[in-house]
Amino acid sequence: MNILLAVDGSPFSKKMLAYLSTHESLLNKDNDYTVFTAQPALPPRARAAVGKEIVEAYYAEECEKVLAPVAKFLLRHGVDAKSSWKVGPAGASIAKFAEQGKFDLVVMGSHGHGALANLVMGSVATQVLAHCKVPVLLVR
Repeated sequence: MNILLAVDGSPFSKKMLAYLSTHESLLNKDNDYTVFTAQPALPPRARAAVGKEIVEAYYAEECEKVLAPVAKFLLRHGVDAKSSWKVGPAGASIAKFAEQGKFDLVVMGSHGHGALANLVMGSVATQVLAHCKVPVLLVR
């Protein structure tokens, strides 16, 4: 199975990883994994003020802060996952990446860093569910 793990470094991403570690059918060497995060775009004036190289370095550094701990966790469980990131709105970016990558399943936490905006289900999760044609497993 080709599984996309959508993460943002929030406590719900950590809960999602804990859930995976207790379900052998979801976390094993037979599956292919890609860890994905989306970075919100900086305002245009900020990008123009600091320049393209600094902006790209900032995005890469911020994404690495999210992706590195997940990769380390997966390696401890014997899984060598690919990783990827995009700049843009998280919900739409996850849904688009899932469809383009022909994933069989998207696994993500039910809330992220923006959890206060939507108490029942995170706004990113809501966007992914609304736009993604790939099955989504939300972990709470």
